[in-house]
Amino acid sequence: MLRLTKKADYGLMALKYLAEQPGDAAHNAQSAKDIAQAYHIPPPLLAKILQTLARAGLLVSHAGTNGGYALARPANEISAFEVIRAIDGPLFITSCITIHGTCDLAGHCTIKEPLRKVNDSIKDLLSKIHISDLVEMSEAHNDEGAAVGGGLVTILA
Repeated sequence: MLRLTKKADYGLMALKYLAEQPGDAAHNAQSAKDIAQAYHIPPPLLAKILQTLARAGLLVSHAGTNGGYALARPANEISAFEVIRAIDGPLFITSCITIHGTCDLAGHCTIKEPLRKVNDSIKDLLSKIHISDLVEMSEAHNDEGAAVGGGLVTILA
């Protein structure tokens, strides 16, 4: 089982929240406090996550009394993979998939290539899931009366 970090989950939840807000992003920035309250996320932690996402170009930060955060692009143009990568860095299911150095078993390993394919498949899947999809998933669950959380916490591999 491959699990996202809490930070990545919180980042996805925050972007989902911003995507659900009516109006255009430039005039409808949401405060970190409001997002944190909506999902019961510790405000200092969420503030750091939002700053990270803004530095990555996924959010824009608006200063002032009506300031806050808004999506930098439409929700259907921001992938889950971009959010996860911005918060957690590159996604590797095992250390041998990294591009840094070689493994002690490199000459004898028979699973590196199959694991790389799994890793690439997970990246491809996460790249095809957009923030707008999380909103749609949430609405479908709400219609059925089920609880809605981050929506993308665990990936079974």
